[in-house]
Amino acid sequence: MACYAALLHQPLASSLSPCSSSRRAGAARAPLRLQRAATPSLASAPRVRISPRCAASAGAGAPGEPPAAALRRLLETPGAHQAPACYDALSARLVERAGFRACFTSGFSISAARLGLPDVGLISYGEMIDQGRLITEAVSIPVIGDADNGYGNSMNVKRTVKGYINAGFAGIILEDQVSPKACGHTQGRKVVSREEAIMHIKAVVDARNESGSDIVIVARTDSRQALSLDEALWRVRAFADAGADVLFIDALASREEMKAFCAIAPGVTKMANMLEGGGKTPILSPVELEEIGYKIIAYPLSLIGVSMRAMEDALIAIKGGRIPPPSSLPSFEEIKDTLGFNHYYDEEKRYVVTPAQSSYQTGYHDYTGEPSIPGDFRSTTEKPQEPVIGILPQLYDIGSSGSRGPSTGMWSRTLRLKITGRDGVLKIDAKIPAGFLEGMTRIIPGLAGANIMERLRNAPIDADNPQNGQILLDFEDAMGDRIQVFIA
Repeated sequence: MACYAALLHQPLASSLSPCSSSRRAGAARAPLRLQRAATPSLASAPRVRISPRCAASAGAGAPGEPPAAALRRLLETPGAHQAPACYDALSARLVERAGFRACFTSGFSISAARLGLPDVGLISYGEMIDQGRLITEAVSIPVIGDADNGYGNSMNVKRTVKGYINAGFAGIILEDQVSPKACGHTQGRKVVSREEAIMHIKAVVDARNESGSDIVIVARTDSRQALSLDEALWRVRAFADAGADVLFIDALASREEMKAFCAIAPGVTKMANMLEGGGKTPILSPVELEEIGYKIIAYPLSLIGVSMRAMEDALIAIKGGRIPPPSSLPSFEEIKDTLGFNHYYDEEKRYVVTPAQSSYQTGYHDYTGEPSIPGDFRSTTEKPQEPVIGILPQLYDIGSSGSRGPSTGMWSRTLRLKITGRDGVLKIDAKIPAGFLEGMTRIIPGLAGANIMERLRNAPIDADNPQNGQILLDFEDAMGDRIQVFIA
């Protein structure tokens, strides 16, 4: 531990001078480095997207609060905060439903779920932004985005930061690996030079300032496995001086190394990475991690790992002629509730337009054919409306042989289309001459193997309501509406 203690007092090399200007001269570092000197107003922040689900979660920020502000406020509260890593919109929503107040995206898991490939630098900036935008739109809790190594040099890093801000991320993680990068717990890790790593963090800070954002910067180094613990500790202290809000050394190998890390830059937030299933870092409880000095804890593989195992077990069951047991398969109702079907149905009712409410207006003429006056906002209920639409034009083949006419054959009968919503409200009750079908059968004698005219002649009578006539169709569509077609 002697080398760790000496490192705490080691001055930074003169090569760091280009970055040291970002520090507030002579000022003590703010607690957690989360209170910034000049936070831009909401009016000046470009394209800040606030999730419409913002008030739906206990972990969400105040209505209208930018994601970064919500994350900073969370990190200023007591305790070490757990944040499972998600990889798509559904997994993010499950994290929020479980009560977590923040989550990460995992490049490892997104590469696995989106590409079916290992985390070895194959996934691109565009793919990560696209997946991230879907994730941030699905939840109201702040999301910290894995941005790998920034996808290039310092100019690429700046573009990456601005893209993550516009995608709705509350925080961004940048690492110092060379390209192609890979999971920090795998073999063969290599990092860029000290100077380049620090310049990347300076570029992140500049991009944040240029965007008028307050996105939380998480600076990660992989130099513990690539070089040494001493180098990793030196780098994170330099990252703090360059303006990082949160520090992260990946793949620390012992509790003692974790303590040495948390002793660096005491006023800056520390992140722990509990890589499940056999990573290099010891798995500790949130209480133990808080005692060491950590403030936020990532769990990168839990969700993707259990999903892979559950899908494998389900496929084994299906291949054996069974379905997954109830203990591992939610009911259809539970699945629908998780995905928001019930919420959708409730909200949809607010926008249902019944025939009695509709004015059937087209341009400046209403359904009566009378010109309507622009700016005339009289309630449509002032006009007598009925939920029955009669469409009975005199359309038949006058030149055809025989005595065919509007009162003979099929033209003497009427087709009735009736649609009743799942809430019992009558949506449509329309009538048209059945003779239309007779003309159509000359071109299309049958549909789906059924003779149309024969179907008309043999249709059964509606026993419950004989006045409706014969039943041609009676079914429910995917939205739960009942659709009926009669001929009378």
